[in-house]
Amino acid sequence: MLALVAMLALAQSAPPGPTPAGSGLDPQRLETIRPRLQALVDHQTIPGAVALVARHGKIALLQAVGWRDIENKKAMQTDSIFQIMSMTKNFTGVAVMMLVEEGKIELRRPIEDYLPEFHGIQVEEKRSGPDTVYPPKHPPTVWQLMDHTSGLGGDPEGELADNPRTMRVPLADAVRFYAHTHLQFEPGVRWSYSNMGIATLGRLVEVISGEDYVHFLRTHIFDPLGMKDTFIFPPEDKKDRIALVYKHAAGKLVRAGDEILAGDAAKYRQGAKYPAPEFGICSTAPDLAKFYQMLLNGGEFESRRYLSRQAIATMTRVFTPNVKPSGWLGGTGYGLTFEIVTEPEGTLLLHSPGTFGHGGAFGTEGWMDPKNDLIRIMLVQVADGSGDAPRSVVMQIGEAAVVE
Repeated sequence: MLALVAMLALAQSAPPGPTPAGSGLDPQRLETIRPRLQALVDHQTIPGAVALVARHGKIALLQAVGWRDIENKKAMQTDSIFQIMSMTKNFTGVAVMMLVEEGKIELRRPIEDYLPEFHGIQVEEKRSGPDTVYPPKHPPTVWQLMDHTSGLGGDPEGELADNPRTMRVPLADAVRFYAHTHLQFEPGVRWSYSNMGIATLGRLVEVISGEDYVHFLRTHIFDPLGMKDTFIFPPEDKKDRIALVYKHAAGKLVRAGDEILAGDAAKYRQGAKYPAPEFGICSTAPDLAKFYQMLLNGGEFESRRYLSRQAIATMTRVFTPNVKPSGWLGGTGYGLTFEIVTEPEGTLLLHSPGTFGHGGAFGTEGWMDPKNDLIRIMLVQVADGSGDAPRSVVMQIGEAAVVE
């Protein structure tokens, strides 16, 4: 959509002003987002943040507050780059669906049909007495990996327990290791957030497409959408724009180090080999807006089709209606890599029913409301769960600004 691209350029070069004609958003309401976020910076709740609100393909708000690097007094900018962590899962899901539309993957088939190393995987039931190990009634399927009901664990244990931090082991080797673990439950009976399951989908993309996961995302999604500041392994010329990650100690913000996912942000993943289909992407608010607008447009952006409307509808349909709890917000269910608002509790952030999106470990959030054709993005880098406050500001005010 040309309007979105034009507004992205305008929003980054001009001070806040009236919302674009036709957005149907209250500019005075949107203007309250910045002081609310600035107050969180002033109270050292967050180091800084970038907020974006778009409607009908038009950017109505793109603002930055605070710092991307406190120690060196580098201000947050609207094009600052963030580790979006688990928001990466949506990109992995789209990559899988592209191959589904080519007839190369069937969502209902067991993952072992595509990745033979998963053949014979067992369920291990943890009990107070001896653990019970047995074959599943049905092996985990592709779609169960996508909605976190496959039974695969959250993060690896044992010799690969450090890999989410060090990213030292290539994807093929890591997934081979995951295939020789045990399922935590019978596939389909429970919801359990599985980073290993999404990583397996990334390996599936590689095997079926014959392309490296990073190359597939770049050539099929990032480059065509014009996401020029989106990547997994930071190039040298982008490093200075990457926001560093902080945590709280004694009531103050201090830099997080090697203990967090992907390691110390200031080391820029040097030497990393693992692309982390579950958390690897770095991006900006304007770049993410393009991806999200494509999804809201039913799979099309700038006259190019990426997915069919049916594929988007399938991904954003709840596959866990009878598996509770499922999701993080409460009042949500899970689709194919997306969390979806389904119940009244999920609307307490003023999300409309049917709103879909995802958050990330460092507080990043991106949500799309099909009912109001609305995108809300909030990017922050805090490793201790203190991203809820800025999320509430952007989600609630952004939705409350809809007036027509």
